[in-house]
Amino acid sequence: MRLIFAGTPEVALPSLEALVDAGHEIVGRAPDAETLLDVVAETQPDLTVVDIRMPPDLTDDGARAARLIREQHPGIAIVLLSQHVETKHSVELVSGGGFGYLLKDRVLDVDDFLGSLDRVAAGGSALDPEVVSRLLGARDRLAALTTREHEVLALMAEGLTNVGIARRLFLTERTVETHIGSILGKLGLTTNEEEHRRVLAVLRYLGS
Repeated sequence: MRLIFAGTPEVALPSLEALVDAGHEIVGRAPDAETLLDVVAETQPDLTVVDIRMPPDLTDDGARAARLIREQHPGIAIVLLSQHVETKHSVELVSGGGFGYLLKDRVLDVDDFLGSLDRVAAGGSALDPEVVSRLLGARDRLAALTTREHEVLALMAEGLTNVGIARRLFLTERTVETHIGSILGKLGLTTNEEEHRRVLAVLRYLGS
């Protein structure tokens, strides 16, 4: 996988050497949002890891640059990194697939981080549970979901399979399937889609 890092996300990431050892190639770096757009156009990476707060404004420059990348290069996967949750741009970005939003203090595990990058690069999603919780809290219609269903939905948004969710929550796979069916039924969504497509459908619903 060919990667670009934008801003200074490496201060909170696992060793970049671990990424190279895993077979990934870092083809570019960008210190600010404007440079990022140029580097992406020049190198055409598979995935771009972007710090949300970066120059010139140190606000949500990275997220705004990510939206431009999605418009100009829809085939490039994007992972946003942040110290805090900022959901303004998340729903629009995730609706196209190939998107992740991770909090910096939760990406210190090399294997978990590599797994997230792989899922996003493959067109899936990797969302921190706190991001999902903020999205869920913004929609009153989701009040019909039980506490367990909220937990299952958050893990779906992380990109976990039914088996992964079952292991995380110490449930049977059949129980997880039942919860997911209930969640999607309450939200008026279909159940005949792949895991990441169901996540995208849920988040698209949240942004409606």
